[in-house]
Amino acid sequence: MTVTDPNPDQDVRTLTYGAAFTETLRQLMADDEDIFVAGEDVGKAGGVFGSFSGLAAEFGDRRCFDTPISEQAIIGLGIGSAVSGLRPVVDIMFMDFMLVAMDQISNQAAKLKYMFGGKAKVPLTITTNAGAGLSAAAQHSQSLEALLVHIPGLKVVLPSTPYDVKGLLAACVRDDNPTVFISHKRLFGLKGPVPEELYEIPIGQANVVREGDGVTIVTYGRMVGESAKAADELAAEGIECEIIDLRSLQPLDIDTVTESARKTNRIIVVHEAVKFGGLGAEIAAQVQEQAFDYLDAPVARVGAPFSPVPFAPGLEAEYVPNAARVVEGVRDLLGRPIPGE
Repeated sequence: MTVTDPNPDQDVRTLTYGAAFTETLRQLMADDEDIFVAGEDVGKAGGVFGSFSGLAAEFGDRRCFDTPISEQAIIGLGIGSAVSGLRPVVDIMFMDFMLVAMDQISNQAAKLKYMFGGKAKVPLTITTNAGAGLSAAAQHSQSLEALLVHIPGLKVVLPSTPYDVKGLLAACVRDDNPTVFISHKRLFGLKGPVPEELYEIPIGQANVVREGDGVTIVTYGRMVGESAKAADELAAEGIECEIIDLRSLQPLDIDTVTESARKTNRIIVVHEAVKFGGLGAEIAAQVQEQAFDYLDAPVARVGAPFSPVPFAPGLEAEYVPNAARVVEGVRDLLGRPIPGE
């Protein structure tokens, strides 16, 4: 099922991606006293990207507070609070640091409801920041969502617009299951229409952000914007791309993807994460299982090379997929020559 954003022609105020995150948490905390925020530097400093700014001043240091530099302790605090009846939002500053607490995340948070026969609720939201582009080097720039979606019991979202930030964050915090809300570091300044009132985007619903009948681009996060740039360039060549923003990575809305595959007969998956073992491989497998007879070509993928993220800006720019690489991938998929060659 697809969901559409507010009509940009309507009189809807504009917020940045980061401001939409902050406003949503503020509104949720005002509505529900069981919600609290904990993490490294989320209190007085307002978070490394300012996404928690003002929450400690408004709600006090019992509902928005700093923790020691211990990801295991942060996730453990969240799990214990959640099963005790609270609704914690715990922040892991960089996605790379999720690995320090993967035992708690994968063997405790994700499994408790199952281990207690469905009787336990774990309304825990883990927020984190992913992606390259800030020259933060190999230990602060990774996109590790493929590790998280492989764990039964977790829900994982990665919004591409301010509108999606608000709707998906509200849905995550109100969910009675453990959720992971991933922000992309390069999107915090992105502006877009965001209604003032709280609303939810159901977890597990993709969004067709551009319709077309030539090829389907399946993507998420910052690559949605890069795919849109590529689609504009390809449209000038007579190639009309349909772009699907997954929004939710687990559960995955494969029905919207396969419906588009039956329409365009060609699929290319674009993600910033390393191509090998990435989410694109899973999508390709499911598409060929469910819509193989409709495909006129193998499912294609665009992703990062199998390498740590470089520190040097020039190398990092070459590492991260962009619109030009999406254009090249679509042309290869269609067997089209590069204009001028």
